[in-house]
Amino acid sequence: MLFAIHALDRTGALPTRLANYDAHKAFLSDTSRFGVKIVMSGPLVSDDGANMIGSLFLIEAPGRAEVEAFNRADPFAAAGIWEKVTITGFLRRQG
Repeated sequence: MLFAIHALDRTGALPTRLANYDAHKAFLSDTSRFGVKIVMSGPLVSDDGANMIGSLFLIEAPGRAEVEAFNRADPFAAAGIWEKVTITGFLRRQG
């Protein structure tokens, strides 16, 4: 099953985001311990493209519990960068 993680940064989180960026990238390099696979991911940006304002992940996982565990373990979550995180599951369309 596929899941989308949509995470919006809290106001003023950019310096903390940048300070934790290397740890976040290292964390994303091996997701096998959570039983999830990142299909795609990247930062969300402001409408003018000038500022990172959140994160978006498309995750393949057996279930929501694995996605929630993966998300909780992210260094960005531990640093309190995200103000709001929404996890939504969806089925892959065939054809």
